[in-house]
Amino acid sequence: MTLPFPPADEIARLTARMLLEIRAVHFNAADPYIYASGAKGPTYIDCRKLISYPRIRATLMDFLAATVMRNAGFEAFDNVAGGETAGIPFAALMAERMGLPMTYVRKKPKGYGRNARIEGEMTEGQRVLLVEDLTTDGGSKLSFVDAIRETGATCAHTAVIFYYGIFPGTTQRLAEHGVSLHHLCTWWDVLAEARAQGSFDPGTLAEVESFLTDPRGWQAAHP
Repeated sequence: MTLPFPPADEIARLTARMLLEIRAVHFNAADPYIYASGAKGPTYIDCRKLISYPRIRATLMDFLAATVMRNAGFEAFDNVAGGETAGIPFAALMAERMGLPMTYVRKKPKGYGRNARIEGEMTEGQRVLLVEDLTTDGGSKLSFVDAIRETGATCAHTAVIFYYGIFPGTTQRLAEHGVSLHHLCTWWDVLAEARAQGSFDPGTLAEVESFLTDPRGWQAAHP
């Protein structure tokens, strides 16, 4: 069966275009952004903005559902789980498209009541798709996957709209944990589309490319 959706490279280009159109992409080499890790970089992406744009979010969720089914199978899942908090709306939209139950995974137990990490109905033996907005190096996914597996369910796939695609070993790290990553686009796709559109000045784009090529080296040069 062939899905009526563009091939992966066109999906990547269109996703990058949509992210640029709603100004979810931020490049600033002069005043770098500080990431959660404390490191700096000239790039920042805000996928949460997507929930405020119905046409774009619908198209991207169609793309993501098609990507997952193409890669993993059409009857490969029994449950869609969102990672707290950014993954929750996208998991709900994906569950609706795939005709599956939806759950979500807390970052840590809430500390009262049932002290649960899984909210919603997840049962032993279910094949769970973990959905989030993005992944950097895959680290946060492992905790969510472990929480899912503790219920007796399985989790061998995670799907995101945006994958940084610049930190070596990310897909291998996930694979060693028994997880395959599915994504729509990376920083390289966004950079290419930003150049094609002239969205930022050439100097900024050159600095962004320098960072993407060697993020650790760029960060060491910009303490």
